[in-house]
Amino acid sequence: MSQSFNYRHLYYFWVVAKEGGMARAAERLDMAVQTISAQVRELEKSLGVSLLRAEGRNLMLTEAGVAALHEADHIFALGEQLPQRVREATSGPTLRLNLGISDGIAKLAVHRLLTPVLDEPHLRLLCHEGEFQPLLGELALHKLHAVLADRPAPPNPALRTTSQLLGTSAIGWYAPPLWAQAARHTFPRSLAVVPVLLPTEHAALRARIDHWLERERIRPRIAGEFEDSALLSTFAATGMGVMPAPETLGAHLEQTHGLVPVGTTPEVHEQFHLIYSARKVMHPLLTRLLEAGADGTLWNPAPTRSPV
Repeated sequence: MSQSFNYRHLYYFWVVAKEGGMARAAERLDMAVQTISAQVRELEKSLGVSLLRAEGRNLMLTEAGVAALHEADHIFALGEQLPQRVREATSGPTLRLNLGISDGIAKLAVHRLLTPVLDEPHLRLLCHEGEFQPLLGELALHKLHAVLADRPAPPNPALRTTSQLLGTSAIGWYAPPLWAQAARHTFPRSLAVVPVLLPTEHAALRARIDHWLERERIRPRIAGEFEDSALLSTFAATGMGVMPAPETLGAHLEQTHGLVPVGTTPEVHEQFHLIYSARKVMHPLLTRLLEAGADGTLWNPAPTRSPV
């Protein structure tokens, strides 16, 4: 690289691209527009290409600008991690595992999925919960080591990701005592009579449940829809309605929320996938998770007690 290349110039260009213009970048950086414009021109001069072009009153990225922005995203994402990494280096040995958690997965399921690595003596686990697509973007920028999700990553050559199924669980239905007897009666037809709580359509499980209900010709009496699985079980526990959940979590729902099993839908399964970058060397703890998922030791469903 040319010795005239300046990372500060790259940073100014990056802010201009992110903010969508010189004026907004100047406001963010508390600098004069002329100063930022001159710095970006210096970057273009050192690279020998134009990164921005004017279209009316707007600035647009050239093809070279798109490539530069992509690389700048990687550079400054790594830079954001530098202070923390330096502090960790002085405080003793640690093994960081930075995971994205798709918000459609139950919190207890996440804990169970991560059990094989939780005994690591120097583990520093960082969990970031969010929506599926933004988490994949964070993974592509190497801000995450992997993503735990309820679906595999969609085919995208640009992302270069790999997905492995860690486990599955049949879906059971759980009710507060108020609705237990009515829900058990003629289950699953009873789901058209008792109030039902469901995950929102952002969860992969919702599509599977909707398909099963349609196949069974059941029109559920939907009383609520929730993005967060913990919120879903909390409202079910207050008596608002009957909810679906992986059978592997049935005992926890009984003990913690007082919900009782009223029926099962073995045709519908919740899936748990680990998504990671194919471009990087495998993190040792991810290797452990993948091995546990492959040999079946990661997810051993405890049988749900049969309704009486």
